[in-house]
Amino acid sequence: MSTKRARPMRKPVARTPVWVGPAAIAAVLAVVVATFLVIRWYTTPITPTPPSVDTTQQVVSQITSLPASEFESVGQGTANNLIKPVTGTPLTGATGKPEVFYLGGEFCPYCAAERWPLIIALSRFGTFSGLQATSSSSTIEFPNTPTFTFRNATYTSQYVDFRGVESSDRDRNPLQSPTAAEQQLFNRYDTQGTIPFVDLGNRYAFVGSMYLPGALAGKSWQTVANDLQDPSSVRAKAIIGSANLLTAAICKMTSDQPAAVCSSVTIQTLEKKLS
Repeated sequence: MSTKRARPMRKPVARTPVWVGPAAIAAVLAVVVATFLVIRWYTTPITPTPPSVDTTQQVVSQITSLPASEFESVGQGTANNLIKPVTGTPLTGATGKPEVFYLGGEFCPYCAAERWPLIIALSRFGTFSGLQATSSSSTIEFPNTPTFTFRNATYTSQYVDFRGVESSDRDRNPLQSPTAAEQQLFNRYDTQGTIPFVDLGNRYAFVGSMYLPGALAGKSWQTVANDLQDPSSVRAKAIIGSANLLTAAICKMTSDQPAAVCSSVTIQTLEKKLS
């Protein structure tokens, strides 16, 4: 008959409560806070510093003096043709010429993206002054997209008028307001109430940007300007392609004037796409 040997009982171990003093608690909290700040520092986009006034003017001059061969080489590029025909009373500006009307906001990344081709296209018909460099909000998708603002800009042309309204600054504070007539256009063609909204002489209109703002992510104003001189670059295909579409729509507004711009093979081809 077998017997089982009893297992020896373990001696109870006395557990002494550990007292944590205020200094230890403070040290732990300091570590937690420091860790949080480090993580936030790494994950929060750093707002880029806009270039100086002189550098901004240099960039603007660079992007508004591209050779005709650049536009011909890119064509529509990778731009998405959002421009749609509309009907109604022709839209004219302060000097009685066909008007291009833009409504956007400085915080908006899609507005930021669309300003580049809009500035380039309009500069083929006239001259901007007072453009200032800025970037979209750092707390929205596609944060800190480099761009310009129409807030204090003026535009002169013998062919078209331009009216740019920036409804809010990059922190979403109210800035400028459209007129009652402009608000009616916005309500009529932009039923979702999104920006940017562009009306071209009330012959064409579109909402949104013709390319994704991600094409400009992490790029400086000067880098974008430099890339536009390379027809094969991602930014040239997106921005110049969009500018060509806008140019074609403006040429339809001006009865293909000036001929030096509107008679090109690229613009004539794109005009047919708009009809």
